[in-house]
Amino acid sequence: MKVRYFAWVRERVGKAEETIDPPASVRTVADLMQWLAGQGERYAHAFEQPVVRAALDHTHVKPEAAIAGAREVAFFPPMTGG
Repeated sequence: MKVRYFAWVRERVGKAEETIDPPASVRTVADLMQWLAGQGERYAHAFEQPVVRAALDHTHVKPEAAIAGAREVAFFPPMTGG
């Protein structure tokens, strides 16, 4: 699956996107965030903030959303309106 990073999440990870193949035990967005945080210091730094938001195939989702079948996961900081 493709993972895209935006704003300060991208800056902390050090890349805008990548293709990953997480283990079968990674079933939700929260699982994926935890798994990514274990992939190195840069990822741990990016996902240490509980405010990171996610979208699956361009639809905003909650951390408990299942990732099965998703082609793209995007992570970004909270957005404000104005």
